[in-house]
Amino acid sequence: MAVFETSDEHSDPVLRPMRVAVRREDVFSEAKDMVADLSGWSVAREDLERLELHCERSGGVLGGRARVVVRVEGPEGIPSATVNLRCETSGLFASAKAVTREFLEPFRRRVG
Repeated sequence: MAVFETSDEHSDPVLRPMRVAVRREDVFSEAKDMVADLSGWSVAREDLERLELHCERSGGVLGGRARVVVRVEGPEGIPSATVNLRCETSGLFASAKAVTREFLEPFRRRVG
């Protein structure tokens, strides 16, 4: 199993936590819509109190399955949100970093 988390320590800006001047509730709603738009992705459960989406991504026979947690943080009612991802993958050719990028690249264009 491979695990990857967004962090300010990564040199690639796409793999760092995403910070936007948008209310956290709106970012969370957009994250749910983004998951619905991505092929092979689904929401397994939502935690509305913590603003977390627990998602699954099907990677096919060799890619295995990925479990992704999208967490949105920020002050309530103020346009300032931070998005972090944690991804666990299983499979022969699974890449937790690639799955993270698969979500964050289009999400940055969508929200950022």
